[in-house]
Order: sequence, then C-alpha cells, then structure tokens
Amino acid sequence: MAFDCVSKTDVGLRRKVNEDSLLVRTERGLWAVADGMGGHDAGDVASAKVTQALLELPVVYGLDDLVESAVGALKNVNRQLIALAAGGDVQRTIGSTVVGVAIANGQYRCFWAGDSRAYRVRDGKIEQLSRDHSLVQSLVDAGMLKPEEAEGHPNANVITRAVGVSEELMVDVAGGDARTGDLFVLASDGLTRLVGDSEILAELVSKALPAAVSRLVEMVLARGAPDNVSIIIVKLIG
Repeated sequence: MAFDCVSKTDVGLRRKVNEDSLLVRTERGLWAVADGMGGHDAGDVASAKVTQALLELPVVYGLDDLVESAVGALKNVNRQLIALAAGGDVQRTIGSTVVGVAIANGQYRCFWAGDSRAYRVRDGKIEQLSRDHSLVQSLVDAGMLKPEEAEGHPNANVITRAVGVSEELMVDVAGGDARTGDLFVLASDGLTRLVGDSEILAELVSKALPAAVSRLVEMVLARGAPDNVSIIIVKLIG
C-alpha cells in the first residue's frame, strides 16, 4: 500500500512549551500523536518518550504483531514515567495521551489511551475511530450527559486514562478495512476541542492535504488556541 502523509504541530497562543509529539513512519505504515498532559510537570518529556518508543519498535511483519509491539512499548514507557515521577521530592504525574494508527494489506488498527482522537474519512463522511477516555465520555456512556453537552462541559479536560498515570496501562485497539482514497486523521485535543468534526471534514474534502492541515491549524489559532495543536493526515493512494 502507498500513502500520502501531511502533519503539523503548533504551540498555540497560551502555552510556552509544545508538549505534543508526532511520530510519522510512513515507510512502516505507522503514525501517532502524543499529547503531554497539560498542567503536569514534564509533559513534553512524556510525549517524547512515547513517540521515541514507537520509533524504536523492532521490525515485525504482521499488522497485529506491530500493534502488539506498540502496546508493549507503551506499557514500558508507562513504567518509566511512573518511576520518573516518583523519583522527585514532590509528588507529581508525568503523563501523555497517545493515539496511533497502523495500516497494511487493506486493514488498519487504531490504538489509543486518553482523548487524542483518530478519525477515518470515506465517501464524504467522517467517523471517529477512537473513543475518548475522559470523564465526560464516561458520563455520556452512563446516560448522565447528552453528547452535545460534552464539549462545553467544565470537566471536559479531565481524562481517565493516559501513559504514566496509573500502574497498569490499558490501551484500546480497534480495526477494520482500509481502502484507496481513505483519509485517516490523528489529532490532539487542541484541535478537536475547538474545531468540530463537520468542520474537519469540510476542509479535508475541499482542499489538498497540505492546505487542509494548514487551514485547520489556522482555525485553532483564530479561536484562541489555548492548547498545543497537532494533526497527522494519512491518505491511502494505492
């Protein structure tokens, strides 16, 4: 399979450090976005450790083997971050969300922990492949909150899962078919909190990928960009 990939990250307008980190391994069919947890010490260190671990994955030949290897690497980083956080005099959390996608032989596998998201665009429609590990998503699942109320909820930034947060890391995996023309989108919440799914779709179907990515980041900046913003778009071209 052949791919076209465009990625972009921006520190935004309020933060001094970009705590997002990107992995682009188009030659391996593997991409990921890691978002160091805002408000915690060393978020940029955490996200960099996540993407570096994925960069150093051993060569394997099956899609599921690749994802299994990625999940194992993330669990190892989880242990490292917990040990790093425990090594100081002050109790703290050093963590990062992660969302990744691996594609090969007409199939994709998406893996994630946290609220960074994965989407697939096909036939003019956008579908969220990941499911946020967040407090508001838990409230929606329990029927205590309507989906349309989730984005503006005061606790929208509270996540329930991330690398480095708890002793045991659980990484969700989902998969399906991948066809020529499909677009896969990975994004930190710096994008998805300010730009709706329909807006993302509109840019992707109306512009070439580089222009679409630039425009999406411009939209975030125009809306105040309180967080770092990162996006990877992968198009299957054959």
